[in-house]
Amino acid sequence: MNSLLIDAVVRQTTVLIATLATATGNRASLAHVANEVFANLSRELKAQGVGNKVIADMFGMALRTYHDRVARLSESHSQQGASLWDAVLGHIQREGPVLRADVLRRFDRDGDAMVRGVLRELVDAGLVSRTGQDAATVYRATTPEEQGLAQPVSEQEVAARLVLVAVYRHGPVKPEKLAQVLPLSGESLAAVLERLTASGELSVEHNDGAVLYRNDRLVIPHGDAQGWQAAVFDHYQAVVSALTAKLRAGRASSARDETTGGSTYHFDVWEGHPHRAEAFGLLAEQRVRASALREAIEAHNRDHERPADARGERVIAYMGQHVLAEEESDEA
Repeated sequence: MNSLLIDAVVRQTTVLIATLATATGNRASLAHVANEVFANLSRELKAQGVGNKVIADMFGMALRTYHDRVARLSESHSQQGASLWDAVLGHIQREGPVLRADVLRRFDRDGDAMVRGVLRELVDAGLVSRTGQDAATVYRATTPEEQGLAQPVSEQEVAARLVLVAVYRHGPVKPEKLAQVLPLSGESLAAVLERLTASGELSVEHNDGAVLYRNDRLVIPHGDAQGWQAAVFDHYQAVVSALTAKLRAGRASSARDETTGGSTYHFDVWEGHPHRAEAFGLLAEQRVRASALREAIEAHNRDHERPADARGERVIAYMGQHVLAEEESDEA
């Protein structure tokens, strides 16, 4: 059943998220993850033609509850370019400590009930603290130390790397499309795009009055300590795009000569095995071949323009490798 497959994929995805949250030895905030999953999944289901009532049923919610949660996570009517949840949190972080009445007044176009609901969620998530009662209720953003988190390191650089990956995969692309792919506010995304354009890392095209961003080359060097987040995003996006393309094509099985899909191979070896070195070196060998092929294709493309009647194609190949060692016995 599809539900079993979905549960298995979710479980593996949560393992990845938990590992990313602690990968650098520090804790990353996960308070927004549930909201992001809900908002993105709802948006994708709608894009695939599923109605609100069916989506609410799929989440196990009453239709009104579903609409209320969507409203809290949709763009604020009082502040453009941010969800109500993010807008209220940002306001408290900038202006706090702040009275509840002032928050309600600032976001009066979103309605008291919605804003109060967001405030409760922010307090429950530990992102905001609340003191006082009734008219004297005050909200203050909690510090990373209070949340047990480390200060983000080079967050602007991480955002820039993710934008470069997204533009390469989807470009030429409008900022609106990037906003759907990346978890950046409109203001943050605009700042990153301006910075990358000024440095020449992105180019800009204009088509029928629309501004499009383009990145024709993406290489994350081996050993790049600052690029691992972008590499993870690139790898994961490649896997997901291959799987979704295969599923949307309606093919439940694979053919030997097909161009969409993937294969996983397992090699059981041991110390002294005649093919152990060959298995261990498989990824390195494929990297060398892929790098040489990329350089050859880029050299050809520099000297030859694509024919006007030829449809462009991008071949995305994902290669990963992991060695799982048997656990040593505790017995003497």
